[in-house]
Amino acid sequence: MEIAFASASALPADWEQATLLGRIDRGDGPTPVLVVAGQLYDMSAVAPTVADLIATGTFDVGGGLCLGRLDDLALSPEPGAAMRLLSPIDLQCVKASGVTFAVSALERVIEEQARGDSAAAAMVRTRLEERVGGSIRSVVPGSSEAAALKAALIEDGMWSQYLEVAIGPDAEIFTKSPTLSTIGWGDEIGIRSDSTWNNPEPEVVLVVDRNGRTVGAALGNDVNLRDFEGRSALLLGKAKDNNASCSIGPFIRLFDAEGSGGFGMDDVRAAQIALTIEGADGYRLEGSSSMDQISRDPEELVRQAMSEHQYPDGFVLFLGTLFAPTQDRDEPGRGFTHAVGDVVTISNPKLGALVNPVTTSRDAAPWTYGIGELMRNLASRGLLGPNKNHGA
Repeated sequence: MEIAFASASALPADWEQATLLGRIDRGDGPTPVLVVAGQLYDMSAVAPTVADLIATGTFDVGGGLCLGRLDDLALSPEPGAAMRLLSPIDLQCVKASGVTFAVSALERVIEEQARGDSAAAAMVRTRLEERVGGSIRSVVPGSSEAAALKAALIEDGMWSQYLEVAIGPDAEIFTKSPTLSTIGWGDEIGIRSDSTWNNPEPEVVLVVDRNGRTVGAALGNDVNLRDFEGRSALLLGKAKDNNASCSIGPFIRLFDAEGSGGFGMDDVRAAQIALTIEGADGYRLEGSSSMDQISRDPEELVRQAMSEHQYPDGFVLFLGTLFAPTQDRDEPGRGFTHAVGDVVTISNPKLGALVNPVTTSRDAAPWTYGIGELMRNLASRGLLGPNKNHGA
């Protein structure tokens, strides 16, 4: 399904004042770009990849090639387009944090106790909300109060591995997607063809450099297969990592200088993320995720992601979501699940809008452009070599 890119709807409301980082392909291969004062700059002469450009530690467009005003350029996600818009990241490791909101913690417990059966979820949800709904929303992870709640739930026979990462000292941090496998704005997002209970996960994605400094944020969709993970947490890899199952975009919004009054981490902490699902059958669902309800601070999640691990090309980190749809779609009591042809829009005034039509991972465009292919492409364009300084 082709969707036309429009600056007015896809970009932040104040995009002409923002500094945006992303990737495009003008026919010769992936190219890092910056948007400054509304102008789009090809930055490949400065650094061959987004990861390398971030590693330089500066976002000066002086060495870039101005391609014109962003809203005058015909960006498109379609293969073969004169200016194809790609996912804004490349060599970064793609990490995600799960169960970072009280509501999502309860929904994971529901999936587990219902054994992935959506029809049984309503009864489990009622029982769990009556027992821990209020207390889990107020407890601080890792605190003495959290330990007391854990002890009480164990005694009641209601403890869960999901509650452990929701209120225990250690956050759930996992690898979501292989390097270079993420899709961007307008690309079809994939749901496993054998999944019958699933939903989008609208999230803020932090972009972190090799030294652990968070440099910006973007929107992301961390697709969730509730039936797979509900049957067993050991199926997390199969539930989360499938073809076209991870979208980021449309651009990374870089943090402005601290103290400038511009975009920064406090905007992430206060972000309201809106979500709309529009089905080809006329179905419509609206939801939202409020970052001020997150149980762990974003910087604490970054710290835990880096604990005893290094990321020489940097990493991105999905922060989790408050959104857990329970609105029935087809049958009473079965809740929500995707249908092929759904269009998912995730938006925030300061980050823009990420739009992806839904298909199956089997039918989505196959992922064929890996690290080796990228290196060969960059070499053929003369962007690699012993005299290149790419911030390593």
